[in-house]
Amino acid sequence: MKDQQKYGLWVLPLLLMVVFFACSDFVDIEPPRNEIIRETVFTDDASATSAVMGIYSEMANPNNGFINGTSSSVYVLCGFSGDEFIPNSTNVFFNNTILADNATVLNFLWKPAYSYIYYSNAVLEGIKGSTSLSEEVQRQLEGEAKVVRALSYFYLVNLFGDVPIITTTNFEINRVAPKNPIAQVYQQIISDLQDAKELLAVDYSFSNGERVRPNQAVAAALLARVYLFTENWGDVESQATLVINDEKYHLSSDLSKVFLANSEEAIWQLKPVNINNTLEAQYFVPSSGTNIPFASLTESLLNAFEEGDMRPVDWVGDVTPNMETFYFPFKYKIRDTSVPTSEYSMICRLAEQYLIRAEARARQGNLTGALEDINRIRNRAGLGESSANTQEEILDAIMQERRVELFSEGAHRWLDLKRTNRIDEVLVPIKPDWQPTDAFYPIPQKEREANPSLTQNEGY
Repeated sequence: MKDQQKYGLWVLPLLLMVVFFACSDFVDIEPPRNEIIRETVFTDDASATSAVMGIYSEMANPNNGFINGTSSSVYVLCGFSGDEFIPNSTNVFFNNTILADNATVLNFLWKPAYSYIYYSNAVLEGIKGSTSLSEEVQRQLEGEAKVVRALSYFYLVNLFGDVPIITTTNFEINRVAPKNPIAQVYQQIISDLQDAKELLAVDYSFSNGERVRPNQAVAAALLARVYLFTENWGDVESQATLVINDEKYHLSSDLSKVFLANSEEAIWQLKPVNINNTLEAQYFVPSSGTNIPFASLTESLLNAFEEGDMRPVDWVGDVTPNMETFYFPFKYKIRDTSVPTSEYSMICRLAEQYLIRAEARARQGNLTGALEDINRIRNRAGLGESSANTQEEILDAIMQERRVELFSEGAHRWLDLKRTNRIDEVLVPIKPDWQPTDAFYPIPQKEREANPSLTQNEGY
């Protein structure tokens, strides 16, 4: 570990300098100096590991948005676009009036995602070109890079639809890359995750027991999620079952402990950098009771919780400035960055796998099995058994549980509305400016100016 820290002092800045300047606009990049990456960074296990750890540092960097819980993260922006959050000021995501030149879409969604893809590609090329790595470390790092690339593409394809598939650091190829159809992007995601599942370690020993780097279960959990979106129901069930049956993971009986660092429910978490505790707490939790939350929960979400549900008790906070009460996500509670770190940002957790499997079982006609999974989540929340009986009722019950269990996480609600073709039905009555084409964000105008092969999404 000391060797990794030593190399990290100079290797990480070098790697990140190379890839940052090489992908400031992924379609308008300077030819990367891959010989420097290979010869300097991938000379041994410690330096290669430091390079991969640098990707996670970038993912957690407060300046980058995307999946790290800031006000410009996927989770927050999609919450505004859908029916989860109300902003405390005018917001084009909430109003669904985003333009093609929107800087937030460019700088906090598109660019970070393609940066992590580029970093992953650089790591994979560096690993392939190295003869100095042990087989164990090489396999682990290759698997981790493919998981990061797959996760980045999962959000890109769901936010933008057709997007370019970039699997190289080659400047000439990347600068004119056209968009690939959604189906091809999913094929790339699945291929990466299948490879990663075979490469990654079973436990978390490579990360000192912390659940902050992907293992086999992470690849399986993400595969289950992706298969859900591609409606491969048998594969959904098999992958989710692998995770559910893994003895490392348990539904926490105490809702207040679910989002703690390395909780028994966590499959993969993002460890804070530069600050103690999470960016979610920084942005969701008001600094005082007199401040309006920057993202308040909608009335429809609050009304979705049943009487007796313990989730709003543990996971929803409230403030009452000027005699008006506002409710906010309170899954992450430690706003004070001066206290020791006790919470990590959740990327995937066990409860989602139960709900994923429940849907796969219901789609395949296994209604009893689906209800068993639903009731595991309901019972943990203090609720009784679901009264659903028919397949349609059970599928509705699953969507209800996904809404109240996974709110403010992973953009799950926004993506669920889209994949189940319910987005117009739900948003037309509550969004005056809603148009069906708003289901996808615009391809950033600057990227299209730099790459004439990129076509714009419909409606922009």
